[in-house]
Amino acid sequence: MGATLPSGGGANGNGTGRRRHRPMAEINVTPFVDVMLVLLIVFMIAAPLLTVGVPVDLPRAEVSPLPDPDEPLVVTVDANGRLFVQESELDDLASMVGLLIAVTDANPEARIFVRGDRELQYGTIMQVMGAINSAGFSRVALVAELPQEAPAAAPDEPE
Repeated sequence: MGATLPSGGGANGNGTGRRRHRPMAEINVTPFVDVMLVLLIVFMIAAPLLTVGVPVDLPRAEVSPLPDPDEPLVVTVDANGRLFVQESELDDLASMVGLLIAVTDANPEARIFVRGDRELQYGTIMQVMGAINSAGFSRVALVAELPQEAPAAAPDEPE
C-alpha cells in the first residue's frame, strides 16, 4: 500500500517536482565591453609615447615613394655642389631637367637615382629631387651606401 501523490502536485504541474531550465538565447556583452574599455585606455596612454619628439625643420619638395628600377639614370651632386647626369657635368638645375627629358624621351616612368655627397646640406639634395619631380618624373630615389661590417679582430699574438 503505497501512498499516491495528488495530481498536479509538484512545482511545474507535471508531478516530477523539478523545473526544466531553458537555455538563454541572449549574449552577455558586459565582459566584452569591459575588456574593450581597458584596451582603449591602454592605447590612449601608449599612443603618445610612440611618436618621435625631435623637432626638425624639413625642406619642402614634391616627391613620392617609388618602386625598384631596371636601368636608372644617375644624377650626382658632389661635395662642391657640382651637378652631374651620369658623367656629364651641368651648369644648373634647368639644364639638368632639359637633359633628363631629352635622354628619357619625356618618359615620366624613367627611373632616376640621386646621389649626393654626405657633406652636402639636406636642402640641396631636396632641391635637385624637387626639380626632377616637378619636370614630371615620378620614379626618383636617393642612393646611400650600406654600412660596412667591422673587420674581425685578430687574436692577440705573443711578442
